[in-house]
Formats: sequence, C-alpha cells, structure tokens
Amino acid sequence: MPERILIVGTGALACLFAARLAALGVDVTMLGTWREGLLALMQWGVTLVQADGHQTSYTVKATDNPADCAGATHALVLVKAWQTERAAAQLAECLTPDGLALTLQNGLGNYETLVTALGAGRVALGTTTTGATLLSSGRVRPGGEGLVSVGAHDRLPPLADLLQKAGFNVETLADVQTLIWGKLVINAAINPVTALLRTANGEILTRASARTLSAELAREVAAVAAARGIQLAFADPAAAAEQVAERTAGNHSSMYQDIQRGAPTEIDAICGAVVAAGKAAGVPTPANAVVWQLVRALREGPETP
Repeated sequence: MPERILIVGTGALACLFAARLAALGVDVTMLGTWREGLLALMQWGVTLVQADGHQTSYTVKATDNPADCAGATHALVLVKAWQTERAAAQLAECLTPDGLALTLQNGLGNYETLVTALGAGRVALGTTTTGATLLSSGRVRPGGEGLVSVGAHDRLPPLADLLQKAGFNVETLADVQTLIWGKLVINAAINPVTALLRTANGEILTRASARTLSAELAREVAAVAAARGIQLAFADPAAAAEQVAERTAGNHSSMYQDIQRGAPTEIDAICGAVVAAGKAAGVPTPANAVVWQLVRALREGPETP
C-alpha cells in the first residue's frame, strides 16, 4: 500500500481524507490555493472533530507549489469541479509516469479534463457519498458514512486497499458511467436543495415540499441517464437520494458550505450539466433548470462578498 499520498484540495473532504490517512501513519501532502487553509494546515495540521467535540490533529504537509509534490505516485483529487483544469495542470507536474490520480469529485467532466492532461492510464474515476463539514481552516467534522465507489483500474487496488484500511467503505464497479451518473443523481437531489434552504441534509426529509423537489431532481437525472443508455446501480433514484440524506443527516452539503462562505459553487457542473445533457437527449429537466438558476442567483445576491 502507498506510504505517501498527495491530496489535491484543502476543503472539507480533502481534510477528512487527509486526517484518516495521516492517522494510519501515511505521509500526506495537501496541494491547494486557499491561502488561509494552507497556513492553518502548516501550523496546526489537519484536525478531525468528532460529534462529541473530541478533536485530534494530525501532521500533514501543505503547499501551493506543485514542485513540492514532484514524484507523487498516488493522488486523490478533491477540488471543486470549476478547479479541475488547474488541478490537472498541477498534477501533470507532480505525478510520476506510472502514477495514478483518483478523482472523487462532484459533477460531470472532471474525469475527462484529467485524462486530457494526464492520459487515461494515470486517471481513475470514483465518487463518494461520505459527508464532511469544514468547521474552519483545516478543521473538519465527519458528516455521515457513505460509499467510496471506484471504477476498475489496474493501478488502483493499492490505493483502494489503503482507503479501506483508513475506514472508508470502498466498492469497485465495472461501469464508470454508472459511477458518474449515480453520484450526479445524489448531488442534484441534495446539494442545491440544502443550499437554497440553508439547512443540513436531513432537513430535506422533514419538509414535504423539499422532499418532493429533491425526488423530482433525482428522477430527472435518472431519466437523462436512461436516455443515454446508462444503467444506474439503483432502481429508485429518489429513494437512493433519501438514503444518502438520512445517512448524512447532520452534514452540510458542499454546495451549502460554498454558499455560506460566499464561494463559487458546482451548480454548473451538476444541475447545469444535467440540463445540457437533457437537451441533447431530448429529455425535459425543468426542476434542474430552475434550481440551477436559483443557486446561481444566490451567488449574484447582495450577500456575495
């Protein structure tokens, strides 16, 4: 199993993965651009905060310079979708010719962007429904256990084994499109609804109108997937989204956290991408179209820094 790992990103999931891997004694380097986050990681390490308030800090390396990461053989890509092109260029400097980058990002297009920069042999596709909330720079609270689903790749088993050892629930699927569109169903059903309502994932299940909207968003994504000939891993998309919302009930979705910070969101790569794919396939996606514009409007509002 890898003794060193590069994590591209310094947000909630990046910190969660970094903490659990560092707890195993893995040498973790975090590459990012968020200055405040990098400074906190350099000074205090990454801190895992449990639900009962117990905190444990782990030493990690943190840098904004890809040259500091040269010779990386295994990398996790955990940046926002709109940051993928930059991350891909950085990884081209860091990753060894026989190295592997595993993307666990939200939205469509990340895998393709990474493959363009690195080549298909150096990119593995995955998704995760594990929740995490960034409490402050470098401090993360787990938000519910989900799955880390990865596509088959001949260089992936050592990294998958390491993630399993770190406490993540890892499964391998043969069809990568099943991975992408299955996660897209979950993202579209939960993230924009929680961002608009500014509430935790579990609140969707307690509000009838929110639950109805979430289900409709999930079904639209599934309909587009079906029109593209993609077989999802679940029969009922709405039920699948509700199960994730229940498992991560106390978690704040990444999109909600972005809105709270006044940061760009991944709405274009999630609902916007669904609308575009729906148009191409001749499948109506009115619910996704509306929440796409509503979340964009939040970023354009008076509260935007």
